[in-house]
Amino acid sequence: MKTCTIHGPKSLEIEDRPIPKPDTNNLVIRLGAGGICGSDLHYYHEGGVGDFRLKKPFILGHEVAGEVVEVGSGVESLKLGQRVAVNPTRPCLRCTECLSGRSNLCRDVFFYGSAARVPHVDGGFAEYFLATERQCVPIPETMDYRVAACAEPLAVTGHAAFRAGSLVGKRVLITGAGPIGVLLAATCRFSGATDVVLTDLLDEPLETAKKMGATETVNVSHVENALTKGSLKSAFDVAFEASGSLKALESCILVTRVGGKVVQVGSLPPGSSAAPLNKIMAKEIDLLGSFRFADEYRWAVDVLSRGWIDVTPMLTRTFPLSDAVQAFELASDRRRAMKVSLVAG
Repeated sequence: MKTCTIHGPKSLEIEDRPIPKPDTNNLVIRLGAGGICGSDLHYYHEGGVGDFRLKKPFILGHEVAGEVVEVGSGVESLKLGQRVAVNPTRPCLRCTECLSGRSNLCRDVFFYGSAARVPHVDGGFAEYFLATERQCVPIPETMDYRVAACAEPLAVTGHAAFRAGSLVGKRVLITGAGPIGVLLAATCRFSGATDVVLTDLLDEPLETAKKMGATETVNVSHVENALTKGSLKSAFDVAFEASGSLKALESCILVTRVGGKVVQVGSLPPGSSAAPLNKIMAKEIDLLGSFRFADEYRWAVDVLSRGWIDVTPMLTRTFPLSDAVQAFELASDRRRAMKVSLVAG
């Protein structure tokens, strides 16, 4: 089978590997579609994401859906030919974090396509990959695999919204109009926010944001002293930093109202980061981290299955695995692409 394997910065190889065989409790999934994520792009361009650095080659991809083609003898709820969205997270379910309902913070988690642990965990950008029964969520026969693969980033934004608390009637700022930013706009509107302002440095992704629920968009590169003019002049109840930019985090802290909340969703550069901490103290702002997701994955699949959030405006183009390098190059161009998908064959 073909696999999309990262060896280092700008070193993405299409390699042949044996088709995996399931053990008692595993299934083999044939890739239906996999979305290229921002973290995949960081591995591709920089050889790492945040504090996680690539040490040995591994298969990328964690936004995946596909068809069950082989079933272990201990699997009970799934059958051959079933279409599933696949949760890329495999927590231990034994540590304090898992037992307290925060499995996204598991100390011994396996996460597809991640260098967070050594050996690194292979992901789903392969024609066939293994999954456990617990990871697989059935999807309707009519559901596009590209849409089902978006359950993972939607779960990320669902968890971020959960961290922020009730958004009903709230005024929300989101910095960064990448896939997570525009899905945050959709999630916040779905969760009751009345005003969702989304900022970015480029016009093209902001156009997608308008289709995904943003009530207003601001290209901050076009607005002189943007923090004191127009929509950004009024204080926000909640700000989500989704760009991974320290400057954007500073902006979030400055424009959040007294007693408001800032949720850090984007991966900031590795190492220590400067921030206007006195403003957090003086304004009593709650600065919250949001890392991946816990139980929100099944919620995300259900929301997409019912059509309550439409992700089709963000789906850009589909490539076969054999053209993965071309797909990654397109996905890296934020003026031309939002969500690029890979498919088997």
